[in-house]
Amino acid sequence: MKPHKPLSDKPSVRSPWFWVPSLYFAQGIPYVAVMIVSVLMYKRLGVSNTDIALYTSWLNLPWVIKPFWSPFVDLLKTKRWWVVTMQLLIGAGLAGVAFTIPTTFFFQASLAVFWLLAFSSATHDIAADGFYMLALDSHGQAFFVGIRSTFYRIAIIAGQGVLVMFAGFLENSTGNIPLAWSVTFFILGGLFLALFLYHRYILPFPKGDKPSATVTPSTILKEFFATFASFFKKRQAFVAILFMLLYRFPEAQLAKLVTPFLVDPREVGGLGLSTTEIGLVYGTIGTIGLTLGGILGGIAASAGGLKKWIWPMALAISLPDAVFIYLSSALPDNLWIVNICVFIEQFGYGFGFTAYMLYLIYYSDGEHKTAHYAICTAFMALGLMLPGMAAGWLQEQLGYENFFWWVMGCCLVTLLVTACLKIDPEFGKKKKQGDN
Repeated sequence: MKPHKPLSDKPSVRSPWFWVPSLYFAQGIPYVAVMIVSVLMYKRLGVSNTDIALYTSWLNLPWVIKPFWSPFVDLLKTKRWWVVTMQLLIGAGLAGVAFTIPTTFFFQASLAVFWLLAFSSATHDIAADGFYMLALDSHGQAFFVGIRSTFYRIAIIAGQGVLVMFAGFLENSTGNIPLAWSVTFFILGGLFLALFLYHRYILPFPKGDKPSATVTPSTILKEFFATFASFFKKRQAFVAILFMLLYRFPEAQLAKLVTPFLVDPREVGGLGLSTTEIGLVYGTIGTIGLTLGGILGGIAASAGGLKKWIWPMALAISLPDAVFIYLSSALPDNLWIVNICVFIEQFGYGFGFTAYMLYLIYYSDGEHKTAHYAICTAFMALGLMLPGMAAGWLQEQLGYENFFWWVMGCCLVTLLVTACLKIDPEFGKKKKQGDN
C-alpha cells in the first residue's frame, strides 16, 4: 500500500482552464435535470402546464434555503471534499430518477428523487462557488466569470439539446416514452459519475481551502448568526437583495413556459415541435449563441469592469425576450427562423447573465465569502421560484402571445433594479503591473 501523499505535495495551483469549465458544467447538469429537463419529460408524459410550473418551481426551494446549511460547508471539511462528495451523490440520484419513471406513480416518485437531487445540487453549488473564490484572485474571478457562466449554461443547453434529442430518438425508435426517458436518465447519471472521477483527480488544493480548526456546536451556531448578520449589514444591502430577486424576473416566468410553447400544437398557440426538434434548436444554434454571449461578456467585464458594462448587459438580457412575441404571433413553420430567434435570445442571455453573476461575487467579497455567496444565490433561486410558480396558471389565462407580451413588460423591472446599483468602477478590471 502506497503511503498517503502529504498535503504540501498536492497541487495548490492548476490552470483554471482544466477545472473551471468542467466544474460549472457539472454544476449545471443537476439543475438542468431538476428544473428544465423535468419540465419537458412531464409534458411528454401528459402532465398539465399548471402542475408542471407549480411543482417544478417548488423544486427551487433547496436553492432558496441553502444558506441555512452553508456555514457547515464553510466549517466542516474542505470545499474540495464537499464538491467531490456531492458529485458522487448527484450521479447516484440521477440514476435513481431513471428507476421511478416506468412506475405507475412516476410523478410523485420522480418528484421525491428530484427533491433529493436538488438538495445535493444546492450543497454542491455552495462548495463549488466557495472553491472558485478561494482558488482564483479577483481578476481571475472576473475573467473566468464569463467562462463559468457559459459552461453552466452549456450544461443546461446540452440537457435541452443533446440529451433531449437522444430522448426524442428513443421515443421514436422504441415507441415507449417512459422507457426512453428512463434510459436517458441512466446515461445522464453515468456522465455525472465520470465528472466525479475527473474532479476527484484534477481539482487543485488551494492553500486557503481548510476546515475550521475548532468546530463545536457553539462555534457553528455563533458563526451562523455572525454570517447572516454581516450579510445584511453590508453597504446597499436592501438594493442588492432587490437586484438579486428581480434582475431575472422576466426570465423566471419565460423559462417555465418556453418548452411547453415549443411542444404544444399550433391549435393552442404553440409551435408543435417534436422532442428531437427541440433538442436540435437548443443543442446547436442556441449553444453557439450562449457560448459567444457568455465569453464576450466575461472578456468585456474583465477589460472595462462591471460598472462600465452593467447597463449593456441588463439590456442584453431583457430585449431579446421579444423574439418569443414574434414566434407566438407568426407561428413560423421554418425551423431555421426558430433557430435564429433562439440564437438571439441565448446570445443576449449569455452576455447579460455575466453581469448578474459578477455582481454576486462583488457583493459577497470579504469575510464569509462562501456563505455570503450562498445567500446571494439563495435570493437568486427565490427570485426564480416565486414568479415561476404562477407562470403556468398565468399563461393558461392569457394564452402564449399575451403571456410573452407580459414577460416583455416585466423587463422594465430588470432595468429599474439595475439603475439602483452602486458599483466600484475598478471591480473586475485587470490590475496594472505594480498594483496591489
